[in-house]
Amino acid sequence: MGKGFFHVPVAVNEPVKDYVPGSPEREEVSKTYKKMYDQTIEVPLYINGKDVKTSDTATMSPPHDHKHILGTYHRAEKKHIDEAISTALKAREQWSQTPWEQRAAIFLRAAELIAGPYRAKINAATMLAQSKTIYQAEIDASCELIDFLRFNVQYMTEIYHEQPASTSGAWNRLEYRPLEGFIYAITPFNFTAIAANLPASAALMGNVVIWKPSDSQVFSAKIILDIFKEAGVPDGVINMVMGDPVMITDTVLASPDFSGVHFTGSTHVFKDIWQKIGTNIHNYKTYPRIVGETGGKDFIVAHKTANPAQVATAIARGAFEFQGQKCSAASRCYISESIWEEVKDILIAQVNSFKIGSPEDMGNFITAVIHEGSFDKLVKYIDGAKKDKNATIIAGGTYDKSEGYFIHPTVIETKDPKYTTMYTELFGPVVTIYVFEDSKWEETLELVDSTSEYALTGAVISADRYALEVAIKKLENAAGNFYVNDKPTGAVVGQQPFGGARASGTNDKAGSKLNLYRWISPRMIKETFVTPTDYKYPFLG
Repeated sequence: MGKGFFHVPVAVNEPVKDYVPGSPEREEVSKTYKKMYDQTIEVPLYINGKDVKTSDTATMSPPHDHKHILGTYHRAEKKHIDEAISTALKAREQWSQTPWEQRAAIFLRAAELIAGPYRAKINAATMLAQSKTIYQAEIDASCELIDFLRFNVQYMTEIYHEQPASTSGAWNRLEYRPLEGFIYAITPFNFTAIAANLPASAALMGNVVIWKPSDSQVFSAKIILDIFKEAGVPDGVINMVMGDPVMITDTVLASPDFSGVHFTGSTHVFKDIWQKIGTNIHNYKTYPRIVGETGGKDFIVAHKTANPAQVATAIARGAFEFQGQKCSAASRCYISESIWEEVKDILIAQVNSFKIGSPEDMGNFITAVIHEGSFDKLVKYIDGAKKDKNATIIAGGTYDKSEGYFIHPTVIETKDPKYTTMYTELFGPVVTIYVFEDSKWEETLELVDSTSEYALTGAVISADRYALEVAIKKLENAAGNFYVNDKPTGAVVGQQPFGGARASGTNDKAGSKLNLYRWISPRMIKETFVTPTDYKYPFLG
């Protein structure tokens, strides 16, 4: 728990492979994709190091090929969650006392397994499960996950090195204990790296975890679990359960030993969890840590001095990579009128040039949205824009779910800055543009700040340094990750710690040691070398 230090190399970011046509890595991923597509797998629950099968199963299909069955996964009953909790608490007895360097070695080994023998497999699984292109899979499932694992070890050692001052008469030291109880990790479909990091970061700090992955990500979650097993995560430390999310959550939150939740998902669900924790607060042995990254309505604001090609590209990439299903994806843009026509022409040309289809064809830039529910929601807003006099669709607007959940990237131009798609989180390939008068820079910034309940990411593009300074100040609370002359996506572990405030979460910054502090409970130990034998102080005479 923070004893026995030796030198740990400083973490560096994993290089991103290019996967250019004809490259060995491209060929390997292509073969692995085909092999995994043709197989049918079964994913059981994983409790205390054992595979647990149930009578309740569900199927897994690629979003871009929803009639194809990749396999089945098992769904838990309440008794399975109770078993996961009890065995995790038993595992905690040894894991919480395991020296930090032994825990570090396990997760550093996991990073090397991903960088090497598992790289093609975890990328291909992410392409199949979540319909990511090879590039989006590479920067997520391989590079970001490797970075999380390596940098978290570095951050852990930095935390353990933080010790109070001592004197000649007393030795003061901090012991960084894991939380007393277990952690509940709830992970999203959209990032394989997040699915792994939420349980792994808490486990690294000596905690035991009940991990519930998204139903839409179980296929690639299975690969994460395989890696953790091979890396040597002990039985009971990370337990993976799938099933009815309400039942699982209610069972977990009813336990007196519940000590924290590590969450990424919707704002509504997170608020419900917070409310349930509040209702149960008198039942817990300790105050639970509540850490969550939730929704976003992320923005791009372009000043009249901005380069139109840069603005258009920031929108095309920021709004449409991974079909707009990044928490950080741009979904509302404010463009100065004097550059709008040029931005518009470039943007429409770029969107119309996108190739759309299965990620197996690595020439495609856009694939499918995650499931039918997402598809139907997006279609409702696209069709609404087609009928609304305050909105004009200038690119895209078409869709087809006959084989996969494909929506053509859609650009809506509106004359109403409070039009529904300017403030409603859609989580898909739809972006709305509002054009403002050049002279109304500051008024527009105030509009940006006040339009949405969220505050996750945002970007300002300008060649005018004074205009940038005004924007940085006025939008101080509008985004937890704020980008200058860039798109609002693409945070890198160790470089841009990620998280937002307002309705976007608790801003505990994944990818930094700020997050790891949430999974420890420091104990201050003071040891006095010569203990007093008389109560009298000198002032008593």
